[in-house]
Amino acid sequence: MRKTIAVSACALLAAGAVQAQELRFMCYQDGVECDAWADAFQTFEAENPGITVAVDVVPFQAIIESLPVQLEVGEGPDLARITDYGGLARFLLDVRPFVSDPDAIEARYGQSLAWSRVGDNSADGIYHIVDQLTATGGFANATLFEQAGVDLPGPGATWDEWAEASRAVRDATGVDFAMAIDRTGHRFAAPAMSWGAALFGEDGDALLIDDGFRAFSEQFLAWHEDGTLAPDVWVGAGGGSYQDAAGEFTNANLVMYYSGSWQIGRFGRDIGDAFDWVATGGICGPVACTGMPGGAGIAGFTRTGHPEAVGKLIEFIARDDVQAEVLARTSNLPANALLQESGIDYADVSDDVRAALTAFAASVPGFSDTAFALQGYQFNRAVYTNIPARITQAIVGELTLDAALDRLAQDVADAIAEAR
Repeated sequence: MRKTIAVSACALLAAGAVQAQELRFMCYQDGVECDAWADAFQTFEAENPGITVAVDVVPFQAIIESLPVQLEVGEGPDLARITDYGGLARFLLDVRPFVSDPDAIEARYGQSLAWSRVGDNSADGIYHIVDQLTATGGFANATLFEQAGVDLPGPGATWDEWAEASRAVRDATGVDFAMAIDRTGHRFAAPAMSWGAALFGEDGDALLIDDGFRAFSEQFLAWHEDGTLAPDVWVGAGGGSYQDAAGEFTNANLVMYYSGSWQIGRFGRDIGDAFDWVATGGICGPVACTGMPGGAGIAGFTRTGHPEAVGKLIEFIARDDVQAEVLARTSNLPANALLQESGIDYADVSDDVRAALTAFAASVPGFSDTAFALQGYQFNRAVYTNIPARITQAIVGELTLDAALDRLAQDVADAIAEAR
C-alpha cells in the first residue's frame, strides 16, 4: 500500500510539473510599460493557475537587433513587446485558435491587427495586440518660449516656422540646442512625406528616392550645417543605431524635440513641474502635414512550447479592463476602439500630460495613407535602419548627398531581396 501511495504521489508531482508553464516575455519600455504589465500579470497568474510570466526588461536596441537573430535560429522568448510587425511577421504565432472570442478582439483592434497580416500570415490571424498606439510629433519647452518672448507656433505651423522660432528661443535663452529629431528612419519618414516623398515605387516596394525625399534630405543637412538640429543625435551614433534626445529635452537644454507620443509618460514623470511643455500637433511641410502612426504591441512566437498559454495571455492583454488599467498608468494612447471612444482615465497626470495626449490623439486622423502603409510594410525595418546610416554619412561629409541617396536606395533594395 505504501508503495502504491508513493507511486501515485510521484505521478501527481510529475503531472503538476508537466502542467506548470513559464512564459518568457521580452519587454522594452519608454516609461513604465514593462512594470505595469508585470503587475497586471499577477492577475493573469491568479486566474490561470500553473502559468507564470517572467518579464525580462531589455533596451529597445535588443528588440530591433538581438530578438530577430534569436528567432532566426529558433530561440528567444515566448512573447515580446515589438514594433517591427512586418519584419518579424514570419515568426509570429497566430493565437486565433487559442482565444475564446476572436471576434471581440477583431472588433477592438482590427486596424492595428492588419500590421502583422503580411507575407504568408493569415488575413484573419491574431498575431499581436497593440498596447501603445503612437503618433510622431513634436514637443516644445513652453517656459523657454515665454522667457524668450517668442510666440509658440500654432496648429498647422510649418517646419520652417518651428525652426525659425526654436533658433530665436535658443539664442535668447542661451540653451544649447534649438531642435532635435530622433535618429531613425521612422522619424525621418514623416517630414519627408510632408515634403512630398512618395516612398513607394510603382512596384509597391520602398524606398523611392524622388524629388520630395531629396528635398527634405537637403533641408535636413542644411539644419545640421547651420546648427538648427542638435548634431550629436545623428552623428553621435553609427550605422542604423537608434538614438533620441529625450534627455536633453527633460534637462531643459532643447527648445523643440520631434519624437512621438510614447515620450509623454516619461516627460510627465521626469520633468514634473520643472518647466511647462506642450505637444506641437501636426507639423507641415510644403506638401502635407502628416506624422507616422505606429505602436508597440505584444506578440507571441511560433517557437514557443506553450502556444495555448500564449493565446490565453494575449487574450488577457486585449481585455478592455486590463488595457484601461495599463494605459492609465503608462499614459499611452489606446489602440482598442472601445477605449478610444470612451477615453482613458489617466492616473495622476499633470495638465501638460493630459493636453499632450489629447493633441497627439487628435493628430492621427490627418496622417497620410502612405504613412499607414509604411507602418504595415513588411520590409519597413530596411527603410528605418538604412536611412540614418546613409544620411549620417552625408551629414559628416563621408559621402555627397547624391551618393548617399544612391547607396541608400541600393541598400534598401538589397535588404528586401535578401529578406525575400
